[in-house]
Amino acid sequence: MYEQKIRKLMKGVAKGKLSIDGAVKKMKFLPYEDIGFAKIDHHRALRKGFPEVVFCQNKTTEQVVAIVKKLAAINSNVLATRATEEMFNEVKKHVKNAQYNKISRTIIISSDKNKARKGKILVLSAGTSDISVAEEAAVVAEVMGNNVERIYDVGVAGLHRLLSSKEKLEEASVLIIVAGMDGVLPSVVSGLFGKPIIAVPTSVGYGASFKGIAPLLTMLNSCSPGVVVVNIDNGFGAGYFASMINK
Repeated sequence: MYEQKIRKLMKGVAKGKLSIDGAVKKMKFLPYEDIGFAKIDHHRALRKGFPEVVFCQNKTTEQVVAIVKKLAAINSNVLATRATEEMFNEVKKHVKNAQYNKISRTIIISSDKNKARKGKILVLSAGTSDISVAEEAAVVAEVMGNNVERIYDVGVAGLHRLLSSKEKLEEASVLIIVAGMDGVLPSVVSGLFGKPIIAVPTSVGYGASFKGIAPLLTMLNSCSPGVVVVNIDNGFGAGYFASMINK
């Protein structure tokens, strides 16, 4: 059914009954590909500017491999998050240019690494314990075609570490700030620099942080304007949104 509709659109273009722009517009909302356990949205890149991202948590390795293979067949960029190394090893058998980032737990397939990148997104982590979430945000932003820099372990317990990177903060188009514990860093940075900030609370911290609830509430209650907040440990959401702002 999916392939038949594509052929029908192409015939319409060939016969002059449909413009190329008209065909592209119709393709944006064509049906998904149903492979039984998943319905793959092949047209998300047309609608959103980036293909469907595979969230691997709670999927089997076989399911991840099947979905990634389908996406890689028609997309130059494919991203899978919360992936295990076992999942990557199996994907690598079928998609040779797949790469794995152990820190962010992401599988990356990219065929346009030399493509010109735009702007600059700066990713900060309050502590070393927050780096896995920060790295997920950074990898997502990179795969989506942005220049990304990282500054890790610059939390408010030693504010001089943050201020030593003042020039990089001034040059960035968007800041992603990842913090657990008290979650204060985004408010502090927002008070010093006039940049859009995406705050990411993490589940890092002792008992009273309530697995990220405390920093989440701190960030939501920021008294400094210009801070938006994503969900706990949601580096993916931060990287995606930062890319949309940057472009």
